[in-house]
Amino acid sequence: MNIQHKFNGGTLQINLIGELDESHAEFVRDNLDEIFRKRAIDEVIIDLSKLSFMDSTGIGVLIGRYKILNNRGIGLKIASPSRPVDKVLSLTGIYKIMPKISQ
Repeated sequence: MNIQHKFNGGTLQINLIGELDESHAEFVRDNLDEIFRKRAIDEVIIDLSKLSFMDSTGIGVLIGRYKILNNRGIGLKIASPSRPVDKVLSLTGIYKIMPKISQ
C-alpha cells in the first residue's frame, strides 16, 4: 500500500495505490490523519484509480475520514475509482456522502 499526496492551495489531493483491506487499514488511517493535520485544507480529493481492491474495512477507513473532515467543515470527494472499487462503493451508497468525480 502506498499513499501519495500533494497540496494545491486549499485542496489536498491523495492517491491510494495498492489494496485497502484489513492488513493495510491502520497504516492508511494513521497516515491520512497525519496528512490532514499538516496544514489548513478546504477540500480533500482521494484518487482511487490505482486502488486494485477494497473490502469493508477499507470502506470503514473512508467513512471514518469523512466523519473527521465533515466535523471540520471540509468536503471529501472520490476521484476516478478503479472498476472493482467503484462497484463496491456504488453498492454501499457511499457516493451519496462522498461524491464521485473524474479527473
